[in-house]
Amino acid sequence: MSTRTGKLLGLGIAATGLAHFAAPAAFEPVTKMAFADDVRNWTYRNGATELVIGLAIAARPTRKAGVAGLAVYAGWLGKRVLTRRPDTKSVIPG
Repeated sequence: MSTRTGKLLGLGIAATGLAHFAAPAAFEPVTKMAFADDVRNWTYRNGATELVIGLAIAARPTRKAGVAGLAVYAGWLGKRVLTRRPDTKSVIPG
């Protein structure tokens, strides 16, 4: 990944994280798919996580750790969504 691409990708992810705080209601429908309880709190937590991951990707010295963090975070969120959906609970163990 080039320096410019990493910086733009990281800053985009960080901006999305900040947007969770500026307009949390916009993220609540998506957050509710993974975290049906305490949606607003999880919206803020996810925003903070995306902010940190984005800043890590934007900075060259921490880019590899940021990309690894992004992969883990995306996998974890995907698992949460799949295990919370009523039509997949019997197929995918929680």
